Amino acid sequence: MNMWNKKNVIWMVLLMILYVIGSVVVSVMGAIHPIFFVCYQVTAGILLTGVIIKAFSMFKAPGVALCLAAGMILTFFLIRDASVWHILPLVIIAALAEVIRKIRRYDWTGDVISAAIMSFSTFGFYGQIWLNRDFTYQAAVEEMPAGYADTLMSVSPPWTFPVVVIAGIMLSVLISNVTAKLFKIEK
Repeated sequence: MNMWNKKNVIWMVLLMILYVIGSVVVSVMGAIHPIFFVCYQVTAGILLTGVIIKAFSMFKAPGVALCLAAGMILTFFLIRDASVWHILPLVIIAALAEVIRKIRRYDWTGDVISAAIMSFSTFGFYGQIWLNRDFTYQAAVEEMPAGYADTLMSVSPPWTFPVVVIAGIMLSVLISNVTAKLFKIEK
């Protein structure tokens, strides 16, 4: 089991920064067109899972998911977008990922499951499309160009929620395996 030391902390900070940058890129894509906002989990599965699985494979010790989450929480505060909808799901998801990794004794299966879970770390940001539709519509009307809110609602009927979640999980598993091959991560 890899324990924390100065060298590991530097790597963790670098991976945390990459994770935050990836999350920001995924978020910015949602501003391009509402379909990207609806498919947030799909793009998060593609863009974030590689960083997450690399972090999990490098550190077979507790705290990795919490470090990634801490980077996102700090970012939310820095951009003045910290809210219960953003922070609480992030903390729950990171804690769940940590528990699964611990139960699985930091093996490959636990890392992949936890990476898929961590790819949902900003669920509070986009999950409101389905779980808090009135708020999402009002926020889109206030913050986005004309027509964005109506298009967002039309491309996010209730049936898209499970489709996006399942696609995001499947892509996380696929990207985990691709990352393992690219970086020769032992399974």
